[in-house]
Amino acid sequence: MRKVYVKLWLTALFWGGAFVAGKHVSQHLGPCGIAFLRFATASVLLLVLTRWQEGRWPRLNAAQTVSIALLGATGIFSYNIMFFKGLSLIEAGRASLIIATTPAFIALSSALFLRERLGPVRIAGIFLSVAGAVVVVSRGSFQWGSSDVLGVGELLILGCVLSWVAYSLIGKIVMRGLSPLVAVTYSVVVGTAALFVSTCLEGLSENVSRASLLDWLAILYMAVFATVIGFVWFYEGVKRVGATRAGLLINLVPIFAVLLAFLLLKEPITASLGVGAAMVVSGVYLTNQIPPPSRDATTTPAREMSPQRTPVRR
Repeated sequence: MRKVYVKLWLTALFWGGAFVAGKHVSQHLGPCGIAFLRFATASVLLLVLTRWQEGRWPRLNAAQTVSIALLGATGIFSYNIMFFKGLSLIEAGRASLIIATTPAFIALSSALFLRERLGPVRIAGIFLSVAGAVVVVSRGSFQWGSSDVLGVGELLILGCVLSWVAYSLIGKIVMRGLSPLVAVTYSVVVGTAALFVSTCLEGLSENVSRASLLDWLAILYMAVFATVIGFVWFYEGVKRVGATRAGLLINLVPIFAVLLAFLLLKEPITASLGVGAAMVVSGVYLTNQIPPPSRDATTTPAREMSPQRTPVRR
């Protein structure tokens, strides 16, 4: 059991480190090129892993094919283009705290569109995490008319949040008939194909020729550790200790991201960043609390493994 918790801690570290790696490589390569190179590598590894775990590559029906295409378009294609472009404009630690509010927006959207219960504790968590994000984005000044407070970078990272909300809501439907590994693998493959087209327009050969050894190591890190190993270890943790306990440890992702950005990128930890981080992490903790089911309700494995219970993995 201790080994499972070590893996969950390392997963949080890997996902936090993805913000630092992404920040570094975004200074040298275009967002489409970075995303394509990362997920092309991850696609190969995930396809091999899926064949090994499932014994085959499961066939999709028409409805599943459409849903997987939507997953690839939202969670892989649009998310990562905005993610890497946003990271080229703002600090990695700041971006991680904005994205950390995603569970709150997923919970709110699930209540609005899927009629899922929130409960007072989760409502409080939503308000607290969003308020924390406001503190982080505004740097505590709240002068929203200034471009130094809410610029293109912040808007792009907020776009990432919306993309992942859409990915998660669609995924709640897809995972009723597919395992998480199959759904993620196929969506990564579809998203990678779309990224390839955009990368060719951006200049794939130019991106590859400009990449330094450190850039390639950062891309390899994001593909292997933050995408494949992180995914496998997180769902291993969900299976062994449950979604709630696994999710609580993964809530450390923004903390690791802020600390690693401070240590490796020399990004300052300001008062507004510290206060906002505490509010966001506390809010996400409350948001992840599932309200007690009604007497006639049952908890299904699909619900326990749904993307709403899955922290953002970057």
